[in-house]
Amino acid sequence: MKVENFVNIIGSDFYTGVPDSQLKALCNFLMDKYGINPKHHIIAANEGNCTALAAGYHLATGKVPVVYMQNSGEGNIINPVASLLNDKVYAIPVIFVVGWRGEPGIHDEPQHIFQGEVTVKLLEDMDIASFIIGPETTEEELSSKMTEFRKILNSGKDVAFVIRKGALTDAPKVEYKNDNKMIREEIIKHIVDASGEDPIVSTTGKASRELFETRVANKQSHKYDFLTVGSMGHSSSIALGVAINKPEQRIWCIDGDGAVLMHMGSMAVIGSNKPNNLMHVVINNGAHETVGGMPTVASNIDLVGVAKVCGYPYAVSVNSFEDLDKELELAKRRNELSLIEVKCSIGAREDLGRPTTTALENKQNFMDYLSTL
Repeated sequence: MKVENFVNIIGSDFYTGVPDSQLKALCNFLMDKYGINPKHHIIAANEGNCTALAAGYHLATGKVPVVYMQNSGEGNIINPVASLLNDKVYAIPVIFVVGWRGEPGIHDEPQHIFQGEVTVKLLEDMDIASFIIGPETTEEELSSKMTEFRKILNSGKDVAFVIRKGALTDAPKVEYKNDNKMIREEIIKHIVDASGEDPIVSTTGKASRELFETRVANKQSHKYDFLTVGSMGHSSSIALGVAINKPEQRIWCIDGDGAVLMHMGSMAVIGSNKPNNLMHVVINNGAHETVGGMPTVASNIDLVGVAKVCGYPYAVSVNSFEDLDKELELAKRRNELSLIEVKCSIGAREDLGRPTTTALENKQNFMDYLSTL
């Protein structure tokens, strides 16, 4: 189905969400039509944030908003759906558009398998009526279902369209870029060189894939790294948990701007605990690159300032390899919690692979290594 026809049939003029590769056609359509426009389209920090924002839109306008997300974000919407939107509370109607990663019978990455199995059931448990849209779904079928859904929305309940792979097509081409020169994979190589045999916790997406391939290229063991392939936004908290319990061992966290934004409160917890053995490196390209390149708000905020007010004793931003190498070495000698923001370009090589070890193997190898430290 053409994505423009999908949007026209739904008939909403306000969208907010967290980008998803399964919804790339919709994301590109919205960016082409609206860009980032507070009246019509906002890319939010996380899916719960989107849901609350959508509620505010409805309160102010009386109209029905759309929240789009990958199914991994269902966990983030449970609280606002159950305690804010639900018809037993404020009866706020919202249309959810959910990209179905890990759909049963469709090969996908390990972090999506269980989420894919429970995607529709979670919607049912939240009393959200759902309709699955696949490549074979016709506009007539969607229009008929939307007529049915409008009655549900008018009663103060919520509905969801679950989008299968390849269901939405004919999106306009949108180029995502910035003016930064440093390439993320090269940044990770520099971090690996500086960290030596220190453990690294890396964030969701291409950063972990590039870290894995850097170890392969260096003929190094993968035991040093915990690859946070799912649970976006939580790698820094994982690293904090490791650092607190291995106080004599330096721990590195390779983070991303979208992940930092998703659960920024974790920085306050890290800053409050001040583990002097944690080195937090945030690679900031101002984009949700792994799922298509749509922008985050990280290009417009002062991450160094955020870290400092959260209690990080030291925080700095760099945009050259010379400065990066200098700050990595200083961080190793400083013996206090440090944040290094690295300004990064958008893009990755086309032949970037994926980890060849399983998630369980990664966990066990990492734990075995930690037990020797």
